[in-house]
Amino acid sequence: MRQPASTAELVAGVLAGERQQVARAITLLESRRPDHREQARELLAAVADRTGGAVRVGITGVPGAGKSTFIDALGVRLVEQGHRVAVVAVDPSSRRTGGSILGDRTRMARLAASDSAFVRPSPSGRHLGGVARATRESMLVLEAAGYDVVVVETVGVGQNEIAVSEMVDTFLLLTLARAGDQLQGIKRGILELADVIAVNKADGDGELPAKGAARELAGAMRLMMPGAGVRRPPVLTCSAVTGDGLDDVWQAVLDHRSHLEAEHGLAQRRAQQQQDWMWALVDSALSDGIRASQAVRAERADLEAAVRAGETSAVEGSARLLELYAADLRAADSEG
Repeated sequence: MRQPASTAELVAGVLAGERQQVARAITLLESRRPDHREQARELLAAVADRTGGAVRVGITGVPGAGKSTFIDALGVRLVEQGHRVAVVAVDPSSRRTGGSILGDRTRMARLAASDSAFVRPSPSGRHLGGVARATRESMLVLEAAGYDVVVVETVGVGQNEIAVSEMVDTFLLLTLARAGDQLQGIKRGILELADVIAVNKADGDGELPAKGAARELAGAMRLMMPGAGVRRPPVLTCSAVTGDGLDDVWQAVLDHRSHLEAEHGLAQRRAQQQQDWMWALVDSALSDGIRASQAVRAERADLEAAVRAGETSAVEGSARLLELYAADLRAADSEG
């Protein structure tokens, strides 16, 4: 039986860019065990000075937009240009097993096979933001391992799929040409968050519809963001199959990053992201603490059964769980 890696071994392996150790480090970050969380904090502190240098890109899109195929094609192109590319592909989680359902690694076969790339499917768990709990931490480990482009692929698109925009430099919306419902099929909130918009599958018979959809979206952005001095996200067309337009999309990502740097916005954005991350960690720790509470565990099954049966409302049930947790804390404090 393999012995767990020590923090020092993981740190050394990550800094050396050893793929196996990088994978083991991310597995550690994803663990909910208290001892693993403590080791993860030590790991992140040890590699902190080697993080922050990558181009961080979040990619979301409407169903069927071809996100994984797009990332595979773009990633291979970037690797050919000398980049090291890491992808955190957040899968929906099985409610029964907690495991990933889609297995994005299998849908990025070319990129995953490259020695200069690292593709990591990650189950989203209970998180509705389209990203897994450890996504931010995984990005830092990948940066410390020497990956200069880090891509986060979200579960989907919608009001609950925008958390990725709070942890990346550039938020890319991938969409399709659809007759009549192009604008209706995309939430306004996503459009407002997008830094770059790309209409995929602009090849063959889809080329003209894609260009038409791009014009519609560009017009919509002018209405949503009026004013001469307002920066609007560029709307481009591309094809992950033929490769047409991929270089333009990547250049738009770099242009947006340059714009942020020129306006001192990159540092501000990342500082705000650190603050948001702090509170996200607090929320996660509180949730874990409540579930681990002995008093909560003693009544949890009965409360859940009562809520399911309609004997207790969700509001009453949640209040009772919080009361039990608070009582547990008071008891622990008095014993200490």
